Amino acid sequence: MSKLIIASGTGFLGQVLVHHFKNKFEEIVILTRGKAETIDGIKYVHWNARTFTGWEKELENATVLINLAGKSVDCRYTKKNKKEILWSRIDSTKILNKAVLNCKNPPKHWLNSSTATIYRFSLDKQMDEVDGEIGNDFSINVALSWEKAFFKTETPNTLKTALRTSIVLGKNGGAFIPLKALAKIGFGGKQGKGNQFVSWIHEDDFANAVDFIIEKEMTGVINIVSPTPIRNIDFMQKLRKAVGFPFGIPLNKFFLEIGSFLIRTETELVLKSRNVVPKRLLENGFEFKFGEIDEAFQDLI
Repeated sequence: MSKLIIASGTGFLGQVLVHHFKNKFEEIVILTRGKAETIDGIKYVHWNARTFTGWEKELENATVLINLAGKSVDCRYTKKNKKEILWSRIDSTKILNKAVLNCKNPPKHWLNSSTATIYRFSLDKQMDEVDGEIGNDFSINVALSWEKAFFKTETPNTLKTALRTSIVLGKNGGAFIPLKALAKIGFGGKQGKGNQFVSWIHEDDFANAVDFIIEKEMTGVINIVSPTPIRNIDFMQKLRKAVGFPFGIPLNKFFLEIGSFLIRTETELVLKSRNVVPKRLLENGFEFKFGEIDEAFQDLI
């Protein structure tokens, strides 16, 4: 009996995975802060991501556990939000470690979210899992603490993989929707200097990569990014072309500060240069459906 558990699987990425895996597992269980119910054969079980309340029994005999829990970083970095961003990741990872160790038949493979933001700002060097250089700022330290909480507890009967995911471009959620909206109203110019790299991946490739990692039993850290990071100025230009808008007003750092304050987010999300490549996926023979941004935009629009 194959069983998939997705912790905090009701968001955008969770739904991408449910859609991909719904015919590949006999049973899918979603741990959610919402109410317990069964919809379309998928079982939703309530959890608070911090303590045992009965949800932990679901982990028995699971084939795969995927943890996507963590407060969205798409918010202002106030003291309160920063604390929540960090602890929502650490607490959920720690309690899952405990739950896995308590199982008689623990999940065979546990994939935990991480982020491609763990690497330093880079305009030159491409960051892979082997030579990538880890930086030092709030987001990077969150990522480091998160991976440490995941890996430092040994789970002898459960394989562990950290998914260093970049911006996932999808039709129904994530960063693509606001970016597309900006491009459609004429603000699809470069953001900041425009020379910063964007590491991105199409939602289908994200789901296929997760599937591939499970099938190949890959462990450790893996960059879930397309093989072609692209400069922000080119990313936005191709997006304008895809939505059919002739020009795009660039947003300099000053305007981004005002804009991101109004929409309650941080400029770091668009200004940081994430120059990350999927060395391990490629070495293991993973084939991207959307390796180039043009193909991805065409499909999404």
